[in-house]
Amino acid sequence: MHADPALDALFLPFDDELLPSPAGAAFLGARPGPALQRWAPLGISCEQDYRPAAAALERNGIEVAAAEFTPPPTFPTVLVLPPRQREQSRAMLARAITLAGDTGRVVACAANNAGARSMQDDLAALAGEVNVLSKHKCRVVWTQPGGSVPSVVQEWLALDASRPILGGDVLSRPGLFAWDRVDVASALLAAHLPTDLAGRAADFGAGWGYLAIELLTRNPGVVALDAYEAQRRALPLLAHNLARFAPRVAIDTHWADVTAGIDTRFDVIVSNPPFHADDRLDRPDLGRRFIEVAAAALNPGGRFFMVANRHLPYEATLATLFRDVRVLVDARGFKAFEARR
Repeated sequence: MHADPALDALFLPFDDELLPSPAGAAFLGARPGPALQRWAPLGISCEQDYRPAAAALERNGIEVAAAEFTPPPTFPTVLVLPPRQREQSRAMLARAITLAGDTGRVVACAANNAGARSMQDDLAALAGEVNVLSKHKCRVVWTQPGGSVPSVVQEWLALDASRPILGGDVLSRPGLFAWDRVDVASALLAAHLPTDLAGRAADFGAGWGYLAIELLTRNPGVVALDAYEAQRRALPLLAHNLARFAPRVAIDTHWADVTAGIDTRFDVIVSNPPFHADDRLDRPDLGRRFIEVAAAALNPGGRFFMVANRHLPYEATLATLFRDVRVLVDARGFKAFEARR
């Protein structure tokens, strides 16, 4: 398990007895690690939207909530590791304030290079006076009970709600990759998808569904599509955005970590693989693993379409695992590939 300074710093006020025990706390954005493991037996309710982190918690014997915590539950302490995306972070902090109620306390932490100062300012805007402790190149901030600013809380609760984008044609939500636009790489791949694809298809890392929509629009021969996405918040959006293709196409959505493997077999797979994890560090191994899983999940003769930053070292992996690999386009810093089993 890699080091997690923000998680370690989050629990320092409890370890140092600056705050009472976090027994019965809610933990938004929970991540596994020794700091949590020490306190977990006291009954900390964990919420995690990102499937790899949720799976890691479960492997450590920590149950993950089936959905976001919402009022009226009131917790004596609400712990928060906020995401980087500012609207999503502000909404999470506002929700933490509502879950803590008038008698509870919110304790949040972020790394200095991941928006710690902004997080402190945001929590102060929501709750008034805050306390601050800095360590491990992180900042942990906590509120006083009963100090919320109701008008700001209500305004910020709505910041990461799902909403129409691209002229109202589809729904998306802050926190997803390229949540409010079509990213350049995906658009490049979509423009070079063929129109003769058929059978059962999948989108690995589907986001809000752009590539899946383009694939189905261009290929009436595709009769089923499985959309795999690691962020659970994307699933209702995927279901909504892909519903236009029913009943011609059987749609299924999955909250899944593609790198853990896929059991189903497909005739077509499309993907714009991630190249960093939730800690934002470059992770070219993620893309390589997506390629490996796609190769294993394709039927004989199946076709895999992917796009990635030009500098990422994926061509050797593709050549090793597929019979035939060709570059569809090399432009704007990205390469799109077609690989056949």
